[in-house]
Amino acid sequence: MQTPVVVQPDLSSRPFAASASRQMAAAPPVIFRAWTEQLDRWFAMPGTLLMRPGVNAPYFFETHHAGERHPHYGRILRLVDNHIVEMTWLNAGGTNGYETVLTVTLAPAGTGTMLRVHHAGFPNADLAERHRQAWPVVLEMLDGIYQPAGSADGAQDAAAAG
Repeated sequence: MQTPVVVQPDLSSRPFAASASRQMAAAPPVIFRAWTEQLDRWFAMPGTLLMRPGVNAPYFFETHHAGERHPHYGRILRLVDNHIVEMTWLNAGGTNGYETVLTVTLAPAGTGTMLRVHHAGFPNADLAERHRQAWPVVLEMLDGIYQPAGSADGAQDAAAAG
């Protein structure tokens, strides 16, 4: 079977980017799975995720915010088990329809994970700044959902998720 050619988006005319990082309580395999198989557990609206973890595989999901539906589309560019998830990231309001590139890097840090997000290819500084402000909130949400078993926060989240 032939290895598929992965076409990288040309970001040269869209130089604006946003980055964020967070020390996560869960280990890298848990966080990797959250990004590649379980986006609808912590980010996407349940029931909207269409995703298969594989290079060149397309994905789709929706988020809802302030009473509005926000469809997200893309394809997976690179996967390194428990270490890197790189995907194109496209939605009407958040990227103005431009195909951006989201790179999630995971590194072991004690019993948890140091997670870094780099989101590149925005057409203007305003969109990059909106994402620079949003990604820490999203990562906090992710960390709250994936607390290790037995932690006080994890027990509260599990009870709230019911």
